[in-house]
Amino acid sequence: MKVISDFHIHSRYSRATSNQLNIPNLAKYAKIKGLDLLGTGDFTHAVWLNELKNELKEDGSGFLFDPSGFPFVLSAEISSIYKDGGKVRRIHNVLLAPSIEVAEQVNAALEKRGVNLKSDGRPICGIKCPELVEILKGVDKSVEIIPAHIWTPWFSLFGSMSGFDSVEECFKDQAKHIFALETGLSSDPAMNWRLSQLDRFALVSNSDSHSFWPWRIGREANVFEMDKLSYDEFIKIMKEKDPKRFLHTIEVDPSYGKYHFDGHRACDVCMEPKDSLKNQNRCPKCGRQLTIGVLHRVEELADRPEGFKPGNAIPFKSLIPLSEIISSMLGINQLYSKKVWEHHTRLMNAFGSELNVLLETPMEKLSEVAGEAMADAIIKTREGKTEIKPGYDGVYGYPVFGFGGKTLKPRPPVAPGATGPHGNIGSGAIQPNRQKSIADFGKA
Repeated sequence: MKVISDFHIHSRYSRATSNQLNIPNLAKYAKIKGLDLLGTGDFTHAVWLNELKNELKEDGSGFLFDPSGFPFVLSAEISSIYKDGGKVRRIHNVLLAPSIEVAEQVNAALEKRGVNLKSDGRPICGIKCPELVEILKGVDKSVEIIPAHIWTPWFSLFGSMSGFDSVEECFKDQAKHIFALETGLSSDPAMNWRLSQLDRFALVSNSDSHSFWPWRIGREANVFEMDKLSYDEFIKIMKEKDPKRFLHTIEVDPSYGKYHFDGHRACDVCMEPKDSLKNQNRCPKCGRQLTIGVLHRVEELADRPEGFKPGNAIPFKSLIPLSEIISSMLGINQLYSKKVWEHHTRLMNAFGSELNVLLETPMEKLSEVAGEAMADAIIKTREGKTEIKPGYDGVYGYPVFGFGGKTLKPRPPVAPGATGPHGNIGSGAIQPNRQKSIADFGKA
């Protein structure tokens, strides 16, 4: 059976997240998106883990199930901040665990090392990455560690502001336990294929969602062919990288990500790497250091030309969220507006899920429900023919439709300072006064 999974998300106990991130909403909107498996996020937070224990049931498969039978896999994210090689490193890693019991053991081991698990669903620790892996594998060999959004400038393995130049430099003797890397919104597999050092790793994609809304959750995902729903098979498919089992990943166009190009948000400056280099990586308006984006960083480390594809590469499909398409075609700069949601709900009622609309539904059927212009925009996105104004320095990219849709201004981050020392603050957060509106906008 085909299983579409997004296993890196967050609960309402992480910073800058929706306060309606609970199990019922996650399951509901995962189904609207078209997902078949979802990460729980934040199992290191005791209150959230207790909710998971009370609301989900284990059956021995390594997954947990809500009352409707929707499956979850226990996941969390750890932020490690420490000094290495004379530089402050800030690395995020995704953790996976096969049971509540193992998750509790992980939490106990982290607390024993002085990690404060109560302050944030994504805890910050001073444990170096090699030591973190050693601790977690010492708890249980089935606990897996996957470096998160590996190119993000501020908090990642290869980040321009605090990262390393190789997996081995970061994880040292524990690199043997790292089998997968998360590409992040601002890169796609094709960009990662340019580094021969990454050939041995599975490239996975997840939303890192801070919201349950369908334009956040599942915006990136992994598509597996599974004989049965089990944690062991889930991990095995990623480790083996067999295209017959690991079918493809779903990516947003990397230009859509908040850190694809270089830039300085305060001066409204967005630059391609070649132009940044000409300007010595300085903002041409104020002279300050630019935030060096993912494309620039890939160019620095690449040892292969653009367009290279390894023989063992897992395919990918590039999309942008349906709500982005709808809002741009309607000329509305708010993804959560009632009008956008009404159009989204109409398509869900007709075709079952957002991913079915974006990937499978033919033009003629889309036109019957959404009109020819909207259907054309969806098909062009499916075919990779939509121009995206690149994101930079914490500002998302946005689509440009030249066939009826309106070009909108980029949406600012929810929280100011999102690219500073707090990293992803504001990504996907929904303001509390807008939370209740979801109940008023149709029922997909």
